[in-house]
Amino acid sequence: MENDLKPSIPTVYWLKLVIIFFLGWIVIYAGRSVLSPLVGELQTQFGLTKAATGGIMSLFFLAYTLFQIPSGILGDKIGRKRVLVTGFSLYAIFIAAIYFAPSFTSFLILWMLTGAAQGCYYGPQYALSSEAIPKKWITLGSAIIGSGMSFGIAIGYYLSSVMISVFNTSWKIPFVMVAMPIVIVTVLMIVFIKDKSKFSVASQTSEKTNFSQLFKNRNLVLAYITIFCSIYGFFVIITWLPNYLEVERGMNKIEASQIASIVPWISIIGTLLCSYVSDKLGRRKPVVLFMMPLSLIAIFSIVYCDSYAVLVAVLILYGFIGKISLNPVLIALVADNAPKASLSTAFGLYNFFCMAASICAPYFTGLIADKTGSLNSGFYLAAVITLVGITAMLFVKEAKSAKQS
Repeated sequence: MENDLKPSIPTVYWLKLVIIFFLGWIVIYAGRSVLSPLVGELQTQFGLTKAATGGIMSLFFLAYTLFQIPSGILGDKIGRKRVLVTGFSLYAIFIAAIYFAPSFTSFLILWMLTGAAQGCYYGPQYALSSEAIPKKWITLGSAIIGSGMSFGIAIGYYLSSVMISVFNTSWKIPFVMVAMPIVIVTVLMIVFIKDKSKFSVASQTSEKTNFSQLFKNRNLVLAYITIFCSIYGFFVIITWLPNYLEVERGMNKIEASQIASIVPWISIIGTLLCSYVSDKLGRRKPVVLFMMPLSLIAIFSIVYCDSYAVLVAVLILYGFIGKISLNPVLIALVADNAPKASLSTAFGLYNFFCMAASICAPYFTGLIADKTGSLNSGFYLAAVITLVGITAMLFVKEAKSAKQS
């Protein structure tokens, strides 16, 4: 608590981190979602099936996921800032290089390298922010950082759909445009981030934790299962929803992207409000068990409803309580339970398990669509997997108040 009562320099520093990491998530998700409105062009140019198209995102997230644990461990060992800056520098290079890709194979290789570079962000970033943000604001601070994901998704959707539909550019141009702000964020990281803040309690401890011990923590393991299930549905939506609205709801590309963008825009409100409630309660489990059942209903209803107005209402509901809004609450659960000396590793492991779902979701949803002729069954499967996550959270053992612990 003494650390929280020093509002001058410490407050300035952690607020800087929140802003920089918020911008980091904007450019990461803009780089990912810029592809979604382009799947029709990719299918036409390269003659891809829906399963193969979904496989493009699955391979991206395979590379991204494989780098979660190594980047987390490296962040704890050689410095979190060093890992962040290196990853972001490579991210800018690889995504810009897509413009020069002469074939589908070279595009796929560069796209996977882009995913691998992004894989250096999660663990070191949340370790640095969890150390710096005062305990009483940890969920809300993480929510503000994570809301950058919402802006990034909407910007990526809008950028690629407008460039293709309005300006009739090559489908490669949006990747080059995304690279520019990535460079700016990299420079901000170099200038403002301290690798081990003197205001961080964790930087003053010599605590050591074995990697395997993280798997002995009940709440950590259950948090990993829960986020896997939540993010499966989320990546079904952000990968396939624009195409689903085009093909099965008859919308044009820009309208489909605008409707799909409801989810990330509304999640900005949801993530801040739900995180504020979690911090006020000092608990994570009740908030998660409120959000995930509503998320299940929303995913199921996306394909069940026939009315345009109901569809919009369902997407608003999912945006309010879906993965983006849920993530900071689970991040706080990890921060509450993980050893401080292994925060980067714990968050890397957390994101490894949750992003494993991002490997499965795009491909299997496309495969199911190829087999059934519709994306509907893929959305229903996402709802069932969400139910598994709800079940896992029921077994979390949490003190009456995380603040007290």
